[in-house]
Amino acid sequence: MSSVQHHLLLCATPTKALCGDPAVGAASWDRLKQLVRELGLEEPGRPKGVVLRTKADCLRVCCDGPVLLIWPEGLTYGGVTPERIERIVHQHVIGGEPIEEWIVRRTPFSRPLAPG
Repeated sequence: MSSVQHHLLLCATPTKALCGDPAVGAASWDRLKQLVRELGLEEPGRPKGVVLRTKADCLRVCCDGPVLLIWPEGLTYGGVTPERIERIVHQHVIGGEPIEEWIVRRTPFSRPLAPG
């Protein structure tokens, strides 16, 4: 498998009322799938690495949903609509510039412990 540039996890099937509107989550997921395919982000030979996408049931951010978690940065976007998905993919995933006003949580990877 090619290297991975980003992994996008979208909480698109909320199980709690506070998670957001399931219809918006489903529409956002459909748009994310479409964009990743249209832009060739999942192509194995992509020089920057592939972009993986996963539809999640719960990302433990029970407000501001639907939410989109982007690794490796560990940034979670809230209120993710199909329109926001478009901007996030173009500006953050492709352009490398996070959209600060939509970020609701930062969860960076912890650094591994040095061998002792």
